[in-house]
Amino acid sequence: MVTTRFAPSPTGFLHVGNLRAALFNWAIARKAGGTFVLRLDDTDPERSKPEYADAIREDLEWLGLLWDRLERQSDRLDRYAEAADRLRADGRLYEAFETPTELDLKRRKQLNMGRPPVYDRAALDLSDAEKDALRAERPAHWRFKLDRERIEWADGILGDVSIDAASVSDPVLIRGDGQVLYTLASVVDDVEMGITDVVRGSDHVTNTATQIQMIRALGAEPPRFAHHSLLTGPGGEALSKRLGTLALRDLRAAGVEPMAILSLMARLGSADPVELRSTPEEVAEGFDLSRFGAAPTKLDPDDLGPLSARYLQGLPASAVDADLAALGVPEGERERFWAAMRENVETRGDLAAWWRLVTEGASPLVAPEDADFVAEALPMLGDPPYGPETWGEWTAAVKARTGRKGRDLFMPLRHAVTGREKGPDMAALMPLLKVRPGGG
Repeated sequence: MVTTRFAPSPTGFLHVGNLRAALFNWAIARKAGGTFVLRLDDTDPERSKPEYADAIREDLEWLGLLWDRLERQSDRLDRYAEAADRLRADGRLYEAFETPTELDLKRRKQLNMGRPPVYDRAALDLSDAEKDALRAERPAHWRFKLDRERIEWADGILGDVSIDAASVSDPVLIRGDGQVLYTLASVVDDVEMGITDVVRGSDHVTNTATQIQMIRALGAEPPRFAHHSLLTGPGGEALSKRLGTLALRDLRAAGVEPMAILSLMARLGSADPVELRSTPEEVAEGFDLSRFGAAPTKLDPDDLGPLSARYLQGLPASAVDADLAALGVPEGERERFWAAMRENVETRGDLAAWWRLVTEGASPLVAPEDADFVAEALPMLGDPPYGPETWGEWTAAVKARTGRKGRDLFMPLRHAVTGREKGPDMAALMPLLKVRPGGG
């Protein structure tokens, strides 16, 4: 069975950048009828916060990316300890004692000599007595000993990838304070949870190479890996500085529809055009990982607004019933109200202003040259309730009395009734009005 995972760290809010990994892995599992695991990488007790874990779940639920299993790495520390013991016994995990300052000096020296900044494995040359002396003065960290060979895999997006392990430092798996790091926890979980497919950002390619060796060192076969391109701004600039405004909760607060986000992100960076989908399941059905390329993917956040508005405007009244009910729109009027207003809203939040117009009226928008015309026309309207024919009858009567016609007739009256330059069809709006325009 296809089993995928999304493994965010609960150290901050989800944004569109890490949403791609969640969406891709979810879509692969759903399309194959498999299992999608939400795995919280919360082994860092200082940075991991319960409120961020809650926010991750809330954001995924809002998007409709529901998981089949929820795992917390903080519940699995004994499994990582057991795996570390196995690697030690096999000679693949060794103590190292360099401080961050000492490591930084080594890296600078190697760079100055034109060499890649790869850990020199000095710790492997220490005698038992030297190790004992170092243990007495500083905590040790633990590194995985890579086999110095080429690591190769067929990447689902990048194609054939080959990395020389000699060009990579032996990764630290356990810090001096005993904290298990991502690399070890992720490998153990992928093995024990039966993960078959992993999609993540291209910044993880080197991690993948080391993890493939670690998985095999634990006696398992690695999953299928694919690395999606990283997002940039519309001009190719780094998106990192804008991610604060592209947090999913901020997009939600701005009224962006979740299906607009999913529809865009499921095709952005692929060879296929963006197609607005109605449900997350439709997104999964049309998802094809092989259509994605390796080039950086440009994201223009301004594309989300129009896409979101188009999705919202295509919804039936039943899909916004809860929003209309919250505004106080009577049940019997919701369908008519939505039919009249749907083409004039970009977010659900826009509905409130239109309902206020209907129930409280609007301050007339009157150009100086139209003031006398509007003053003469408004008393001819009479009091509500109005019907579907009211707009036509009123404008015909005003035309007969004033001689105005066309745009000079209709636009000043629209502005006077709605207080806006643009709006819904007036024949549909008039029967909704609870108060007489200009008359309170």
